[in-house]
Amino acid sequence: MKKHIYLDYSATTPVDPKVLRAMLPYLRKEFANPSSIHQPGQRARAAVDESRKTIADFLNCFSDEIIFTGSASEANNTIIQKLIENKKKKGKLHIITSQIEHKAVLMPCEMLEKKNYAEVTYLPVYKDGVVKVSDVKKAIKGNTVLVSIIFANNEIGSVQPISEIGKVIEDINKKRKPSDKVYFHTDAVQGVNYLERDVNKLGVDFLVFSGHKIYAPKGIGAFYIKKGSPITPLIYGGGHEFGLRSGTENVAGIVALATAVKEIQDPRARVKNIRIRQLRDKLIKRILKDIPDSKLNGSLKNRLPNNANFSILGAEGEALVIA
Repeated sequence: MKKHIYLDYSATTPVDPKVLRAMLPYLRKEFANPSSIHQPGQRARAAVDESRKTIADFLNCFSDEIIFTGSASEANNTIIQKLIENKKKKGKLHIITSQIEHKAVLMPCEMLEKKNYAEVTYLPVYKDGVVKVSDVKKAIKGNTVLVSIIFANNEIGSVQPISEIGKVIEDINKKRKPSDKVYFHTDAVQGVNYLERDVNKLGVDFLVFSGHKIYAPKGIGAFYIKKGSPITPLIYGGGHEFGLRSGTENVAGIVALATAVKEIQDPRARVKNIRIRQLRDKLIKRILKDIPDSKLNGSLKNRLPNNANFSILGAEGEALVIA
């Protein structure tokens, strides 16, 4: 039987053994509802609170600016849909995004267009797969309320100039009334493992990430929401997560997410990421050298260290993956 080498970590990662060990007690012994006031419930609540603080420290924000969700898709939808609905006024609002966003960003934007709530500018990327900061600046209008740019593309791994865009938006907001603020959102699902995570340095109002891309399980996500941002719930119920996301918290998943974040911060992770980048570069060189008519898609310089994406003349990508 042939040995298979799994290379699709951009789609999902295995659960790290340390992460699994950390979450297992909350699936077995410490299974209580964290909203319950009895002692088992309060132990579960303490685990949620401690995990929230770990993630807040990771992103350099306040604990009550971290909201847990069931996925990054849910988080993206909450931010985009509810911001526009809450800012809706006479006349259409304007959203700026890119043509290479995940569908969890593109489809809410398309839905808001169909509802006539907003007009959307879909910025192009260039040969290197990167959005130009100047294009973002030129696209901002008087009714622009949201800029949503992915941190790193999930297909070709191109890293976008988020902090530079954040600075442009900051400068524009200085000239605007607070009620006319342009909010900045980034889907950082692919980037938090390798790129800058400090939300203040990035200049974002919203940042989204997910567990199953950083060696935690599927079914847990989180987002940062800057204090004062006008977001209301997408899901109503018991008023969990500071009233922004109802539903009993997934304690085991939340603990797993925080443990995965601690692993990212481990100094050994930097050495590991250097090794991953070296392996990526070796793979790119060998494929371009040994496979005729092969081409690297996206930027080599502004690229995630774990990503290599190719086109081969005359070959369908899906057929190659299935094979």
